[in-house]
Amino acid sequence: MKLELRFFASLREGLGVSQEGITIPAEVKTIADLRSHLAQRSDVWGEVLGNHKVIRCALNHEMVDSDTLLEEGAEVAFFPPVTGG
Repeated sequence: MKLELRFFASLREGLGVSQEGITIPAEVKTIADLRSHLAQRSDVWGEVLGNHKVIRCALNHEMVDSDTLLEEGAEVAFFPPVTGG
């Protein structure tokens, strides 16, 4: 399955990439699976996207939960929680 990934704010800074096209293996089916898959790329990816971090996610511009199923050609955006002040 092919996806378009987007990374925002501190995630973009930590990974050194703002967007990327990716083909994922068949066993990666949900947002949580994708996050785990990406975190296994390297220590840096694991630190930035690891399960110990609170990260928000959107699928095709709609906020979603980690158990949301991925869709062919979807845009998946990751960003840290927003605080106001």
